Amino acid sequence: MSRNVQEEIKKAVTSHDIVLYMKGTPVFPQCGFSSTVVQILDYLGAEYESFNVLDDPEIRQGIKDYNNWPTIPQVFVKGEFIGGCDILREMFETGELKSLLAEKNITSAA
Repeated sequence: MSRNVQEEIKKAVTSHDIVLYMKGTPVFPQCGFSSTVVQILDYLGAEYESFNVLDDPEIRQGIKDYNNWPTIPQVFVKGEFIGGCDILREMFETGELKSLLAEKNITSAA
C-alpha cells in the first residue's frame, strides 16, 4: 500500500493545536530558521507537535506541496497554515502570535 503523504499531513495539522514542520528536532534544530521558531514557541510556553522533515523526504516535499509554500519551517495553528520563520517572528514581535493563540484557546505559559 502506498502512502498518502497529503492525508498524513492533513491528519497531523488537524489533530494538534500547533504543528511545526522543521529541520531537526526542538532539542536539536538543524537550521537557524527552525531554531528561531522553536525558541519563539518555547518562549510562549506553547505545546506543539513537531515533525523532522530531514527524517522523511516524502514529508519534506509533501509539506511544501500541501500549501504551496517552498520553505521549511512551517507552522500550523488549529489546522491553519500560519507561515514560516519570518512571519512567525514578526507575529511574535508585534504580539499578534500571542493574541492568535489566545483567540484559538491555546494556553501558553507566557
